This record gives sequence, structure tokens and C-alpha cells, in this order.
Amino acid sequence: MIAHRATLDVSRALVHHVARLLRDERRLRGTPKDSRALTPFRQAVMVLCWFRGEHDIPKLGRDHHVSRATAYRYIHEGIEVLAAQAPDLHEALDRAHAGGLAYVILDGTLIPIDRCSEQTISVKGESIDAWYSGKAHHHAGNLQALSAPDGLPLWIGEVEPGSVHDLSAARTHVLGALYAAAAAGLPTLADSGYDGAGIGIHTPIKQPEGNQILSPDNRTYNRLLRALRCLGERGFALLKGRWRTLQHITVSPSRIGDIARAALVLTHFEHDYLPAIR
Repeated sequence: MIAHRATLDVSRALVHHVARLLRDERRLRGTPKDSRALTPFRQAVMVLCWFRGEHDIPKLGRDHHVSRATAYRYIHEGIEVLAAQAPDLHEALDRAHAGGLAYVILDGTLIPIDRCSEQTISVKGESIDAWYSGKAHHHAGNLQALSAPDGLPLWIGEVEPGSVHDLSAARTHVLGALYAAAAAGLPTLADSGYDGAGIGIHTPIKQPEGNQILSPDNRTYNRLLRALRCLGERGFALLKGRWRTLQHITVSPSRIGDIARAALVLTHFEHDYLPAIR
């Protein structure tokens, strides 16, 4: 075997931040000093390597001189510690309102996963593969998120199976809070997949049936809405592009929500958003 040095392309400040969270978690659990195979700093490095796209956890364990089981345990501990720092829905909306945001952007995305055999009943009463997305034609988890007008992600919800429509997932996790936010002066912009979401959720006006065309006012409204809303897609691009583990999840799909929220915390730190919300 040939040994070689590698560089982790994250700031030392971020590693120290994650290490402090891990150290605090160890103190909370009452972990005796020097009883772990890795220091909080070295564990933080391993966790961030995984988030940056090193999916081979046994290899990460070998690189850090720990067993396969220990590597998995340390990675999952890091995910839990980071995800616990993410703002919940009401907290994110309160901060958006307090920060003077004119609106928030609702969007959904599919996170590819390994094949997961779990059956459910469709709206038509048929047995289907719960995690298979007919829209994307592969197995995936459905995530709903809110972004600021500049595209910075603010909140990420729990994962739903890929067969769940965006509107159904939004009704389960976010719409109720968005109605209250809209009543308080913070509306939401969304794409046509959320048509019918309710008052305060602004979506494009659909093309009339037959040979009718939209009025100039409605066409202008749609153009303006799409121009503002499209920046919301930057939120998932930031998360997936920077934290490449979100490009394909190989662990249990039920962990996707925690992984995405952990990535959100890392993104907030790198974009200097964390001091503003903590």
C-alpha cells in the first residue's frame, strides 16, 4: 500500500466549531477524558470528510486508525450533534421576519438513495414502492426547504419517501406555519408544483384550458414571480454542491433529514449566518 497526504478543503474555523460541538456532547454524555479513540478535533475532520463526499466509511476509519464500527458510530454522532443545531420551522420564520425579509421561498428536492424496498398504498389504492419517485425515475427521499430571497437556505424539513408529491409533503411539514407567517406579513413564493397550497403561498397562474391565453397582467405576474422564486433553487445547489454526501445517500434514507439539517448548519457557518441566528 502507498500512503499519501490529502487536503480537506474546509476552513480550520469550521473544524474547530464542529469539534467544540462534539466536545460539548461528550461532556453532556459524561464520557471520561481520553477514553475515545479520536479527539473531538480528529472526529470533526472525519465527519467533515464524509460530508464532503467520502462515502466509504470503512476507508475513513482506516485513515483515522479506528475500526469500521467506530467510524460509523462517530459519523452518526457527528450528524446528530450538527442536526441538533439547526433552527426549527418556527424559529427560522421568526428570524426571517425579524430580519426584515420581504418573503421566503418554498422548494422541494429529491435526494437519490440506494434501492430501498418499502411498500405503501398510492392514492389510487395500489401497492407501490414508497421510495421510488415516478417524477425522477429513481429511488429518492423528498425534502422540503425554505430559503431567503438571496437563495440562502433557512430551514429543512423531515424527509418523506420519493413517491410523496411536493404539495403533500409541504402540507405535512410546513404549510400551517406559512399561513401564520403570511398573516404576519411574510408571504411565500413557490413553483407551480404547489398550486392550491393556500392563502399566502404565491404560485404561477396556470394557462387557461383550450385556446385561451393568459392576460398581459397575468403573464407579467408569472415572469416576476419566477424571476424572484428561481433564486430559491440556489439553496439546494449550495447544500448539494458543497456537501456532496447529499448527492447520493447510502445510509438509511430515514436519516436524510438529519443529514440535510447538519449540512444546513455547516452552510450557515460558512456563510456567516450562524452568528446572526445564535
